[in-house]
Amino acid sequence: MDLGLVDVEWADADGGLRRSVLEEVARVAFESASPVRRFASYRGQRHFPGWYWTATTASLVGFESWLERDRLMLLDRDQRVVGLASQPFRVTWHGATRRISHTPDYFVRLEDGSGLVVDVRPADRVGPDDTVKFSATEAMCQAMGCWSYALVHEPEPVHMANVRWLSGYRHLRNRVDDVVGRLGEAFREPRRLVDGAKAAGDPLAVLPTLFHLLWCGDLTTELTVPLSDGSVIGRAEAGRG
Repeated sequence: MDLGLVDVEWADADGGLRRSVLEEVARVAFESASPVRRFASYRGQRHFPGWYWTATTASLVGFESWLERDRLMLLDRDQRVVGLASQPFRVTWHGATRRISHTPDYFVRLEDGSGLVVDVRPADRVGPDDTVKFSATEAMCQAMGCWSYALVHEPEPVHMANVRWLSGYRHLRNRVDDVVGRLGEAFREPRRLVDGAKAAGDPLAVLPTLFHLLWCGDLTTELTVPLSDGSVIGRAEAGRG
């Protein structure tokens, strides 16, 4: 790939397409870009497109498969992430015999101001053509200097199941201030989830806030084992789960 001949195309806030060369797009806020192409939906399709409301942006972000949705949840929970968008741009470059184009799945803005470009693909479905596109996109990100690249596959199943559960409590409506304070005291020292919930009040009333704090990372637990009443919960100072 000749990086000087890479074209980048994206949709602005009004939905109009814009195009520029690679070296001129470092300052574009791709985390706020509209999808550069539509999410296809048709009878009999094998993947499942949809929209996921992210707590990070308080807006809907698209996905084209359950695997992409799961990755969205993981990105949404990542405290380093301050912005993200799906299908943020299309890159086109000269291949050996033809023009090649690729649309990454996500653009992520990190808290340090850098960008992260993410492609999501099952590990057993990365073919030779995909490898060319992913490698070229990684080289493009390296050339930008302020971007990094990640090709991600299936997440660890138990961890992902726990994050899916916690995502149901991601909205700020679950953060009840006085309950936050009581839970902070209840889990000053690590203890079982059920014991801390009872110490903070009526478990039915405090559990939504407890799960919200686990989502945010204010409370932590080991998420590589199934979340249960017996999960040991601690405050964030003890390390995130």
